[in-house]
Amino acid sequence: MTEQERAPAGIDPTVPSVARMYDYLLGGKDNFAADREAAARIIKISPNAKEISRDNRAFLGRAVRAVAELGIRQFLDIGTGLPTQENVHQVAQRANPSSRVVYVDNDPIVLVHARALLATTPGTIVVNGDMRDPKAILGHPKITQHLDLSSPLAVLLVSVLHFIPDDDEAFGIARDIRQALPSGSHLILSHVTAGGLNGEDVGKGRAIYRGTTSGGLAPRSREQIASFFEGLELLEPGLVAPAVWRADGPGQLAISGPGGAGFLGAVGRVP
Repeated sequence: MTEQERAPAGIDPTVPSVARMYDYLLGGKDNFAADREAAARIIKISPNAKEISRDNRAFLGRAVRAVAELGIRQFLDIGTGLPTQENVHQVAQRANPSSRVVYVDNDPIVLVHARALLATTPGTIVVNGDMRDPKAILGHPKITQHLDLSSPLAVLLVSVLHFIPDDDEAFGIARDIRQALPSGSHLILSHVTAGGLNGEDVGKGRAIYRGTTSGGLAPRSREQIASFFEGLELLEPGLVAPAVWRADGPGQLAISGPGGAGFLGAVGRVP
């Protein structure tokens, strides 16, 4: 079967998808040749790309577990990506089987895979939505029926806001979500940084992502990423590399060569 035959209707497998590139970087198999080729070009620029992707995924699991242990039973994962191991519902429902989870994405392949995986999973649904319109997501009837948005919940924006190149738009998305969350809710967020990359390599990386389904990528500074949490109380250890956020072991920054990109992540609580 050709890749064109494997792709859902309306999907051009020759255009790299950031969700499928991430799947490849995580060691998954739900990707096409164009995704692997684009990811390989990213690895050439940032040799630690696979390591920081895996660190970021592990951060998601630890962060979900941490807020679940604080009593959070509702989770809204925006820009969920392709299902892999230790998905939000698996971590949350292991902590409390009554946990309810909503996955939101607008990538047709993500939606197909997620719905197939979760068809018989209680307490978990998948909704087609675009993070560029957070108010529509928070007002989506399927989401408001599944979650009680007047009670504390956790919203995940893990490794997604850097795909919004416009700073004002990215900050607006985070602001709209923060303002809608009731007291006691949590925002789980991670974001790519330039790390040790020089300006030329950052430019090359951004050019690759302009040719993907995302249309672009914007590494941001620590100060810019911190602003996504404005008004929130950061859980310890604050805004740090995902590899060291409450690491189960000693935790190391994932650097597999000079000039690698970086990530920062944190969990903020609504006072």
